[in-house]
Amino acid sequence: MKKLLVCQHVAHEALGTLAPLFKGAGFRIRYVNFGRQPDLKPSLEGYDGLVILGGPMNVDETSIHPHLVFEVTMIQEALKRNLPVLGICLGAQLIAKALGGRVAKNPVKEIGWYDVALTAEGKNDPILKHFKPAEKIFQWHGDTFDIPSGAVHLLSSQFCLNQAFRFGDRVYGFQFHLEVDRKMIERWLRVPDNRREIEASDDSIDSEAIRRETPLHIDHLKKLGDKIFGEFIRRFGAEKKFKRLPSR
Repeated sequence: MKKLLVCQHVAHEALGTLAPLFKGAGFRIRYVNFGRQPDLKPSLEGYDGLVILGGPMNVDETSIHPHLVFEVTMIQEALKRNLPVLGICLGAQLIAKALGGRVAKNPVKEIGWYDVALTAEGKNDPILKHFKPAEKIFQWHGDTFDIPSGAVHLLSSQFCLNQAFRFGDRVYGFQFHLEVDRKMIERWLRVPDNRREIEASDDSIDSEAIRRETPLHIDHLKKLGDKIFGEFIRRFGAEKKFKRLPSR
């Protein structure tokens, strides 16, 4: 049985719609919850891939969240082993940092449903072949990443230039949340810290508007996610080769 290691940072950000896809493909999933056990240092030995989920922290808040230092090191080890790696939101930012890229505040916070468009390179990406030129995708982030050296820029939005990248053929970073379902979104809207974040947005973000928009887009998001994540899971069948990371 194939084994997947999943890095989690807060309880409400889980694999979501990704979980049944991995289980259906025969994976045994191990969650490492750094929010509950920040001192854990799991080994990649015996694992066939790595997923790093989202979280409210910035990648450079290492004095408050020292596990972020370990995660960057673990990602670099996964890249050397050429394991399939998927980063979502904070996870994508950690992959970018592991590859020497910069992570900083985005000009605006994206919380809710936003149009995300393929770049020229994204139109030729093997796992994004089901993505229309533009799709309505769920977002919840205030930071963004530079596209790391050697990576391919895949997706963009009006308010956030860098929405996704690929490094090699089995490493992907997604700034957006393709894995959410209706229950997850509602749970996120009710988390006290998230509510305070929305309330501090000077009315530019409206939780009730998000609730109204979600039924309009969530079913399509699920279908799109199943196709894209399904293509990513097929990356696990490719031959493993050790890779040399780009120089910083």
